[in-house]
Amino acid sequence: MIRNARLDDVADLRELINSHAERGRMLFRSVADLYESLRDFKIYELDGRTVGCCGLQIIWADLAEVKSLAVRDGFQGRGIGSALVRAVIEEARQLHLPRIFTLTLEPEFFQKLRFIQVPMDSLPLKVWSDCVHCPKQDNCDEIAMMLKLKP
Repeated sequence: MIRNARLDDVADLRELINSHAERGRMLFRSVADLYESLRDFKIYELDGRTVGCCGLQIIWADLAEVKSLAVRDGFQGRGIGSALVRAVIEEARQLHLPRIFTLTLEPEFFQKLRFIQVPMDSLPLKVWSDCVHCPKQDNCDEIAMMLKLKP
């Protein structure tokens, strides 16, 4: 089941996201950051357990970012990540956003969801605000992917 994140999800979100961050797969998220951005998150819950999450952060009137997509170890390959991304794509459509992007180490995954690779420097400067906190800042290996949404 996919649902909006709630206050009581913050501990699970932090553990899930930061377990992937420890492996260099995404940025760490603090408890304070998660409370501040909680309404950006969708949760995939299975038998009462949080097994996946994904955020949609609005950057500007015409752009949002798919971020912090994480699926708990042992649950990958079941379509959970795809379902979460489709849920935030639908939310972006409801908000009338014309395009969404992600920075990823898994471009093939996002290509299956119709994202296309774009040059990193085609993204607005606001996107780079997170890069200041990234340990890979000077040697980024992430790939920018964009999805244009139909009105």
